Amino acid sequence: MAIEDRRQRERLARRRLITATARSLAESEGWDAVTTRRLSTAIEYSQPVLYKHFGSMEDIVEAVALEGFAELATAMRAARHGDDPLAGVAAAYSGFAAGNPALFDAMFVRSTRLRFGGTEDTPAPLIEAFTELREAVAAIAAGRDVATLTEVVWAALHGLVMLGRAGRLRPDHDTERLELLVAQFRPAGTGRP
Repeated sequence: MAIEDRRQRERLARRRLITATARSLAESEGWDAVTTRRLSTAIEYSQPVLYKHFGSMEDIVEAVALEGFAELATAMRAARHGDDPLAGVAAAYSGFAAGNPALFDAMFVRSTRLRFGGTEDTPAPLIEAFTELREAVAAIAAGRDVATLTEVVWAALHGLVMLGRAGRLRPDHDTERLELLVAQFRPAGTGRP
């Protein structure tokens, strides 16, 4: 069994190398620069080895996106445990997008087969990330439908992030916009701005 365990570890290490290299190329040169030829050259494996691990470039992008959702869930989980869970999660979401533009593109801009909405084929990292946002919203729901309120908060937050990334909003007002957004969803009389 030791040989099979070693092979499995080597296979996982190659997959991680492929996705890490794809992320690195995408962050430095954009997703258009990420091709199987560039990846095989960068990691010093042949293109058939890449296809042994991933059937297509889309599969590589999806693997990168799944890593991103897991990282986003971790960032939001840490932020949710502060004094103001929703503000913390909103700031973590916005900061994650700003700090990882190509990764965020893999998660939300590039076409993938990843399914949101909690269907039976929704991958666990997507559910975990949405759950972190949902938990922050639950803290301020005050009798409102948490699932629907979470979708509305996410849509508004994501819209701010995407408009900001596209240069459609005034620069240097991100914090103020996030504060205003979060304030709109707090129930009346909470004593917070």
